[in-house]
Parts: sequence; structure tokens; C-alpha cells
Amino acid sequence: MTTSNNGKPACRSGEGRCGETAVDISPGIRSADARTGAARYLFAGGFLLAAWWAIYISLPAFSKWFTYSLVSLVPDSRLGAAVEFFVYDGPKVLLLLTLVVFGVGIARSYFTPERARQILAGKREAAGNVMASLLGIVTPFCSCSAVPLFIGFVTSGVPLGVTFSFLVSAPMVNEIALVLLYGLFGWKIAALYLGTGLMIAMVSGWVIGRLGMERYVEEWVYAIPAGGDGASGEERLPTRDRVRYGFDAVRDIVGKVWPYVLAGIGVGAAIHGYVPENFMAGIMGAQAWWSVPLAVLIGIPMYSNAAGIIPVVQALLGKGAALGTVLAFMMSVIGLSFPEMVILRKVLKVRLIATFAAVVGVGILLVGYLFNLVV
Repeated sequence: MTTSNNGKPACRSGEGRCGETAVDISPGIRSADARTGAARYLFAGGFLLAAWWAIYISLPAFSKWFTYSLVSLVPDSRLGAAVEFFVYDGPKVLLLLTLVVFGVGIARSYFTPERARQILAGKREAAGNVMASLLGIVTPFCSCSAVPLFIGFVTSGVPLGVTFSFLVSAPMVNEIALVLLYGLFGWKIAALYLGTGLMIAMVSGWVIGRLGMERYVEEWVYAIPAGGDGASGEERLPTRDRVRYGFDAVRDIVGKVWPYVLAGIGVGAAIHGYVPENFMAGIMGAQAWWSVPLAVLIGIPMYSNAAGIIPVVQALLGKGAALGTVLAFMMSVIGLSFPEMVILRKVLKVRLIATFAAVVGVGILLVGYLFNLVV
């Protein structure tokens, strides 16, 4: 043991408190602790999932009991139908949303926008459009992130058309929309939405790339130096931190969108309870040729997300609206958001924004007419 300048014993490397040798934790002990922690998370996760499922399957009976026994509304009345719809769909959508956001939050701890940028950098347009559209499904995105994502992609060498494929796919074909569509309508409609949304993203990006509109990007964007090497996207996290990432995603996303969800369900409940059966067939039916463009024009200025608009879609379909018209309405609300266009004006000139809206809008119109024709 060495002695410090004041005569007291000094601690050497490898010791704990002065005079005590630090105990080295062997790899075997650390491995056992890791396995114990993983088992604990699996047990807790299984218990919570079982509780989630028990609540989910009890919602139909609970909504009827609440509406007609507790509140004592008259069965088959308009108010009763509206209240039952709200009490059933409100918890159902929020339960689905919580589960999928938690799962995707954990998945996103492995996959970041920085990593998506790395993958797409240098890709040719044809393959890049396909890859960007697929990456848009699993990459975190909101309207507020449109500008930094656009700048990061373009300055990293991602072609303009490929960047637009990502910007179309990320908000439109996201995991929340797909899971809620599956939960409310079944896998066929969810698959139709997935396929057509990806096709619109791929083709729209390819068309914009072929038009050679790079000159309509604001000049200062190209003057920004490329970002770092993205090493932060490769950070390895322990299971505990990834689970915490999932809970944080639930708090951040569900905590922000639940008012929109309940507002959308409220609108859907009003439509379900008070709009006569097949009333929407004359306005949004397949026989009305103008219904699809009208639905798109109505949807563009609306500010909502998939979680808020899908309950409205469910109610419209129940009142006779055509599937193609309703899908076009939903896609225009999510994929042609006017607030997002205003935000993109910071980096794009008006002509490129107008071209983007026109190309995506034509794709949505074609999807609407196609499904009205064949479904």
C-alpha cells in the first residue's frame, strides 16, 4: 500500500474503499443476472398481456351493460346506439394503440431515422423508392420531423424522389394505421390499405424523381454539410432500457394522440347513432362519380392522424359509404396533410410542393376509383 502526501494510506487501482480490495464480478454472475432480469420481464409481460386480453374481450358486454343497465338508455334508440359505440370503441382503440405503440417502441430502439438515412444513401431511384417506402412503415415520423428528415436525407446523397417516397409512406402507411385497421375491419382491408399506400409512395417518389425537380429545393438545404456517420444509431441497449423505451413511446405518443382518438370516436358515434342507414351511399357511394375527389378535397385541410380518423372511417362505412371513397378520404387526411405542407415550405419551393400534392393526390384518386369499381 502506498502513502499519500499527508501520511494517510492511498488507494491503489483495483481496490474499493481504501485498504479494501474491490471484488471483481465474474462474467458468469453477470450472465446469470441478465437471465434473471430477462425472465422477470417475460413473466411481467405475460401477466400484463393476459390482463390486456381479458379487458379487450370484455368490452362488448361492458358497453351494453354501461349503456342499457347503468345509464338506462332505451335499446335501439339513437342516443343509446351512439353511447354504446363510444363506450365500446373508445377503450378498444386505446387498448390497441397502447399495445402496438409499446411493441413498436421497443422495435424502434433497434432502428432509427439515422439508420434509415444510412441505408438509403446512394441507392438508385427504382430500388431506393421501394426500400424507402418500406422503411417508412417502421421509422419514427411526425409532421414536426419532416424538415430535419428531409434535410438529413438530401444532404446524405439520398435522391429527391427516394426521399419523397419515404415522406409519403412514413405518415400514411404507419404501424398505428395498420393495427387499428386490422382490429376494426380485419386483415383484408388492412392489407388493401398497406398495398395501395406503398404503391402510392413508390410511384409518387419515382415520378417526382423523373421530373428532375432538385432546383425547386431551397438553395440553403444543399449548402448544409452532411451529418455524422450515424454511429449513435448502432447503440446497444440492455433489455431494461429497451422496455423503458417502449413505455416512453406509450407515454409520448398515446399521451399526445388520445384527445384526437376520443374526438374521432365521438364523431363516429354521432354518425353511427344519428345518421340513417345507407344515408352516406348517396354522398360517398360508389355510384357518385364525384364522391372520391370530394372526399380528397375534404380530407386535405383536416389535421388528424390515423388513430383519430379511423373511427370516423368505421362509422362512414357502416352508413353506406363506399370503401374506395373512404380509403381516399383517409389517405388524403394522413398523406396530404396541409400542416405538413406548410412545414415543408421551409425547405421546398411552392412548385415542388404543388407537384408533390398533385402526384400523391392523383394516386389517391386512382385508388379510390379502383376500389369502388372492384369491391
